[in-house]
Amino acid sequence: MTVTDETEVDAEVETEADAVEESVEEPTEEKAVEEDVVPERRPRKWLWRSLLGVLIAALLGVSGFLGWQVWQQHQVDNAAREGQAAAVRYAQVLTSIDSNNVDQNFTDVLNGATGEFKDMYSQSSAQLRQLLVDNKATAHGVVIDSAVQSASKDKVVVMLFVDQTVANKAAPDPRIDRSRIKMTLEKVDGTWRASKVQIA
Repeated sequence: MTVTDETEVDAEVETEADAVEESVEEPTEEKAVEEDVVPERRPRKWLWRSLLGVLIAALLGVSGFLGWQVWQQHQVDNAAREGQAAAVRYAQVLTSIDSNNVDQNFTDVLNGATGEFKDMYSQSSAQLRQLLVDNKATAHGVVIDSAVQSASKDKVVVMLFVDQTVANKAAPDPRIDRSRIKMTLEKVDGTWRASKVQIA
């Protein structure tokens, strides 16, 4: 083997060694690149998870609040319906009188009243009773229409339009009186009672 051959062999060996070194180093560089990328991805995932958690909590809070509002409105709507129905029934009791059955009429009126209106009616009932008996008065009220003016869970204001057929000793032929009644009802021990009655 000549010196030239030896040089060529050495060059080939060096070239192969360099190739081996490059092949060994390449994965190392890729690994370094991967290692550089991984720390950047982890904070992003953590950030997205945190944001998702906050978003879910906010959505739950908003839906809980909206659900509570819907429930409150549902209760007010129920109160309005119940109060309106109670007002219609009570207006018919209040505007219907039979001089032959005055005591029962007064008892029914007082049973459906509370507060200011009950006190006022109780104070005037003795005088009113005598007047009805002396005049042999009768009346029959019918609610033509009604509407809720305002409502809360335990207080409802209702407008009522009432036709009342009235007769007495002086005018035996019945006549119809039309009146508008503004009635405030309050829920007392689970029952709607009239606390204020205004006749227009």
